[in-house]
Amino acid sequence: MAKATHSPEGSGADTLLKLIASSSTLELDSEREGVWIEVIRKMDEVYSDLLRYEVDLEHKNAELEEAQAFVTNVIESVSDILVVCDARGNVQQANSAFQQTSGRALADIVGRDISELIELDHRTKLAALLKPRSSAEVVDGELRFAADGASSDLFAINSSPRHDHRGRFIGVVLTGRPIGELRRAYEALHKAHHELQRAQRQLVEQEKMASLGRLVAGVAHELNNPISFVYGNIHTLMRYRTSLVGYLDAVHEQPVADDLAALRSDLRIDAILEDFGPLIEGTLEGAVRISEIVKNLRRLSFSKLGEVERVNIERLVNTAVLWAGRTKQHRVDIQVEVEPDLWISGNEGQLHQVIVNLVENAIDAMRATGLPRLVVAAGRQGGEILFSIRDNGPGIDKDHISHIFEPFFTTKRVGEGTGLGLWISYGIVREHGGELCASNEPEGGATFSFSLPAA
Repeated sequence: MAKATHSPEGSGADTLLKLIASSSTLELDSEREGVWIEVIRKMDEVYSDLLRYEVDLEHKNAELEEAQAFVTNVIESVSDILVVCDARGNVQQANSAFQQTSGRALADIVGRDISELIELDHRTKLAALLKPRSSAEVVDGELRFAADGASSDLFAINSSPRHDHRGRFIGVVLTGRPIGELRRAYEALHKAHHELQRAQRQLVEQEKMASLGRLVAGVAHELNNPISFVYGNIHTLMRYRTSLVGYLDAVHEQPVADDLAALRSDLRIDAILEDFGPLIEGTLEGAVRISEIVKNLRRLSFSKLGEVERVNIERLVNTAVLWAGRTKQHRVDIQVEVEPDLWISGNEGQLHQVIVNLVENAIDAMRATGLPRLVVAAGRQGGEILFSIRDNGPGIDKDHISHIFEPFFTTKRVGEGTGLGLWISYGIVREHGGELCASNEPEGGATFSFSLPAA
């Protein structure tokens, strides 16, 4: 076996290549053999590292592609328009919402100056959205985009700045939504807020009514006994008066002494007898009114509907309007507009009381109206029956409209109302599953309305 040794002729590389290429067996000394083993080991380590790096690189590429696909999917799924611009205002990216708005494909958008995609009259507003600024400064504006020779809807635009890792300004991100859609969202939010406030007021009002109902129930019970005494005593006093008047008339039919006649004149017996009747009648009328107030107070404490039955709306409304009209002296043009074959489940007596009270209040409100007119209507609205009592009077004062359903609140003169009618009506309607509402009509007059579930 030939032994490989260093040769002075030629380079070491040439000698090594000749030795490797020769067909004879290559024999190395121990030193060179160790070097070759170390080289081979290093080459194996490097090859293993290359394989590992390649596997890691493939994983990183897969994760990067997945992240890029996720970001792209999110951008494309956003319903608002989204446009990415560089520092010069050239478009770098745009989502499908902006493509639909502008009527252009992505290839026709990317690379173009954003001003070319803006309506001519709105290009002056673009400078404020594209100007360099700090990361925390977001600028708002309104723009219209040019779309196939036409103008898009007006968009509310938010401009957020972009910065690189060194903090240098590199562009902006424009996002926007049509103003009409925002307006509808604001209106829905305002409506929800209004409904929440109304629900809160209703809960407070219900709690107040429940507390007052418990209070007045006890007061009514305590008042009922002395009122019964007064009422009974007045009737007894009326009988006594009849007997006394008859006796005195019989006495004075006979010839009397002059001193007795003078005493009768001095004591004004005749005037007292004449006042007896009006005094008793006035006291009796007051007792009756107090009795009615107590009945109303006791009714407030009732928590149940009582007897529930099928109620014919047409008969209920006609009867209530007839009763209410009889009690008023001034004439009113009352129109009844009730759809046929309407039925609800409830207490007919309590509902009759509600309509009578509302009609009487409307008639009283139109005392100074030249041609008073009242429309009492009932009709089907989905699964409910809508009742409305509408007049052409002066309407409800804006300072009073939020208080009219409070107990003992009244705008009538002293002696004409107790302020309990609308409160009781409100409670009855609520117990039947509805809500009594009041509003002023734009052309004048007031409307009271409520809806109850149809039978």
